[in-house]
Amino acid sequence: MAVLILNTDDTALHTVSLQHAIGMLVRKVAVVEAAHPELVFGSCPQPEVLRLVRYVKTTFLYSRVPGWTKRGVLKRDRHTCGYCGERAATVDHILPISRGGRNTWTNTVAACHGCNARKANHTPSEAGMPLRQKPFAPIRSQLMVPDRLADERAA
Repeated sequence: MAVLILNTDDTALHTVSLQHAIGMLVRKVAVVEAAHPELVFGSCPQPEVLRLVRYVKTTFLYSRVPGWTKRGVLKRDRHTCGYCGERAATVDHILPISRGGRNTWTNTVAACHGCNARKANHTPSEAGMPLRQKPFAPIRSQLMVPDRLADERAA
């Protein structure tokens, strides 16, 4: 489970593992802002959001588009297949890599295994599989939102 880290001004910085979050609490560089009421870690509620004790300058984080990752594409698309709307667990290249496509925000969408296999080495128009929405390059704060939707859909 990922824990969201906030700067002192409420800006979302990134997410860390629960183990890393506990280490931050032990080192006293962060405090618990929100915790999951039903889950406990030892005798304390499991943290969902930590706030840093000291401000961290972050202008470098927001001066450019975040780097492309498969995890980022799934998060941007809320784990929803760009072709059929079902739960997505993989990423599909709109223009396949074998045909010159690249790992970019605008050339990839989240996809379920069925649609990914059905589309195969074709473009969406060749496969008769129109995209439900146009892919875009997200801003960093869109990728910082906890992935609760994906967790709920997986259950």
